[in-house]
Amino acid sequence: MIGYVTLGTNDLQGSAPFYDAIAKELGVGRMMDFDTFIAWGGMDGKPGVALTQPFDGNEASVGNGTMVALECSGPEQVRKLHSIALNAGGTDEGAPGPRGDADEGGNFFYAAYFRDRDGNKLNAFCMTKERN
Repeated sequence: MIGYVTLGTNDLQGSAPFYDAIAKELGVGRMMDFDTFIAWGGMDGKPGVALTQPFDGNEASVGNGTMVALECSGPEQVRKLHSIALNAGGTDEGAPGPRGDADEGGNFFYAAYFRDRDGNKLNAFCMTKERN
């Protein structure tokens, strides 16, 4: 149902390397690249993430309660994306690990949380049987 999610930025060129690093780990790159807008993902219809300077010319702001979740292949990739995000200038919002109890199939929601340079909140997640 979701085609892509757009986040605002006040420094597109300064913030783009953060998303370049995350996209590379997820096996995608830039699919659109304009002066005020960059989108990462594939042209295959899977959801992507875009970063834009606000069209109205006002400052970009962070949505309270807004978060973009990035699906990972497993806990190792969750940990790797969290590390990549922090090394690319992001801030920690929750270390990698399981959240809550296992579901009926014995799977845990495994996630890490971080913010980009503009304060937009993201998470890397997977469902796994691993507890650690």
